Amino acid sequence: MQRRSFLKNAGAGLAAGAVAAPALAQTQPTVTWRMASSFPKNLDALFGTAEQIARRVSEVTEGKFQIRVSAAGELVPPLQVLDATQAGTVDCCHTAPYYYVGKDPAFAFGTAVPFGLNARQQNAWKYFGGGNEAMALLYKDYGVVGFSAGNTGTQMAGWYRKEIKTLADLKGLKMRIAGLAGQVLAKLGVVPTQIAAGEIYPSLERGTLDAAEWVGPYDDERLGLYKVAKYYYYPGWWEGSAELTFFVNEKKWAELPKHFQAALEGACAEANALMLAKYDAKNPEALRKLIGDGAQLRAFPRPVMEAALKASNELYEELSAKSPHWKRIYTEWRKFRAEQFLWFRVAENSYDNFAFTGVPASERAADAAKAPAKAAKGTAK
Repeated sequence: MQRRSFLKNAGAGLAAGAVAAPALAQTQPTVTWRMASSFPKNLDALFGTAEQIARRVSEVTEGKFQIRVSAAGELVPPLQVLDATQAGTVDCCHTAPYYYVGKDPAFAFGTAVPFGLNARQQNAWKYFGGGNEAMALLYKDYGVVGFSAGNTGTQMAGWYRKEIKTLADLKGLKMRIAGLAGQVLAKLGVVPTQIAAGEIYPSLERGTLDAAEWVGPYDDERLGLYKVAKYYYYPGWWEGSAELTFFVNEKKWAELPKHFQAALEGACAEANALMLAKYDAKNPEALRKLIGDGAQLRAFPRPVMEAALKASNELYEELSAKSPHWKRIYTEWRKFRAEQFLWFRVAENSYDNFAFTGVPASERAADAAKAPAKAAKGTAK
């Protein structure tokens, strides 16, 4: 369902819908929904995406379908927006499904699984690899319908008050982390906790947390985390991408006119692409600023990465024995991941490894070679 709407509504399809809307609007009822976001207003890439979806839906329906967006905590606590949508307290929500792995670990597939798919691979799985259909069966058990609605891309591994040089440095570390990553890190001695964005800074400042991960440079700079924990680690192996979802109460969705359903699906597909583009555009400059402000960039040691991968695979087998939804989805998802990784190693990774290191270096060498000539020219003048 979502794949078809993505192809129909994205790009030119949205424009066509807008042209057709005036005639349709005359025969459509006025619908007003309340939506709860898991994110605060100061995180414009996250909260702003929900506002963008609402704005696009209104434009395409000529104002007949209005979604009133509320920030984290305004209507319900930020990590309970799915519950509120299921109960009908709100009509819809914008959140990260992996916040709800306590209900069922399979929710993680809707956001990120450690050592899982990157953003492009996630879209491939959801739209063309059976991912939407697989997740729909899980969401139905909770009385909601879900649409891909944003992705951060690969995330950083967070902020630490001390360096992580060996596995022993993880023992007893109190860390804010979401999704299944906390369960993986617990196997390595970390004490994980899941709290909302607004609680991270004060927890690090008070010392009730030793480390915390959020998203990446653009958001992390806004939260000011570099002021209370200077070591900034990468890669975020638990989030090769992090997809967000627009959940709708199942009954409310069924009541919605078809034209409004199409408008909402198209708006979510558009948002899914634009959020990733925004993070890709904004993260480089933000990272430079963070380093300029004293952030210490560090890579996880390879033994830490290898131990995390081993612990992740152990966890996946344990979850298969506990959750029918996890086992059902993981079996096919793992096959899809293997094919994606093989293809990306052939084309994408080989290109990236050369271009990311070779081209910038050659450009710096060329600039350096030009510098004396420019200086001499300036002197001659």
